[in-house]
Amino acid sequence: MTSWTDRRQAFRAVVNGDQCVHPGSVYDPMSARIAQDIGFEVGMFAGSTGSLTVLGDPDLIIMTLTEFANQCLRINRAAEIPLMVDADHGYGNALSVMRTVQELETAGVSGMSIEDTDLPQPYGEAKQRLLSLAEGIGKMKAAVAAKQDPALVIAGRTSACAIAGLDEAVKRAKAYEACGVDALFFVGAKTRAEVDAISAATTLPLILGGATAELEDKDYLSARRVRIALQGHQPIMAGIQAVYATLKALRDGTNPKDLGGLPDAELVKVATRSSNYDRWTKDFLGG
Repeated sequence: MTSWTDRRQAFRAVVNGDQCVHPGSVYDPMSARIAQDIGFEVGMFAGSTGSLTVLGDPDLIIMTLTEFANQCLRINRAAEIPLMVDADHGYGNALSVMRTVQELETAGVSGMSIEDTDLPQPYGEAKQRLLSLAEGIGKMKAAVAAKQDPALVIAGRTSACAIAGLDEAVKRAKAYEACGVDALFFVGAKTRAEVDAISAATTLPLILGGATAELEDKDYLSARRVRIALQGHQPIMAGIQAVYATLKALRDGTNPKDLGGLPDAELVKVATRSSNYDRWTKDFLGG
């Protein structure tokens, strides 16, 4: 199994490369192994999928850092794909951000984003709002100061494009770049004009979340220094649908042997790394 630093160096090679990649959205050990076996360069574990996996709840920032970090460790123990995670707002103020970086680094993540949205949603606020720029800068500086492995990637994330407009997004991007983050993560950028402006105003590798049809051209994105472009989190949604359909069919009287959509035995063996356990059983249990 590769070391945490080896994975981080592989992730950093993607971030510092010249091509845009789509990460595989993963949420547990099995999905991460499948993404690795299929050939994804990077796995992405989001706060929203974490809340679904760990709690079965919507993305309302009620999962704790410990719960999130534990799931990251489970994923990283089972698979070797470099894992990028969405660490939300760092679970509190700038001191909490430092603790978040420490815990997630210990859990083996290769990169993480820290965002400047005011989370969880304050009482009486109908829409998301940004932290002050000063507080956002404090969080980015804290994140950079907290990491111990130089290979770990810290991405400064902002939803300013969607919340406050392009000019504010550019201002924050420049400020966070000056804090020493390794990449900039933008949510809410919808047009090429916005991406062009962000790319022209900064020098760091870029990550995009929630890209629109206008931003689906990876050659275009690569030329604008976008190195990771999220496509959403369909795998966990597909998993929910598959479990629902299977349980409903069984409840409605379908014979288990007549169920469709089940994996063949070989795929299960590969995904569970069954051959490793066969070998270890022989070597260590005399079986």
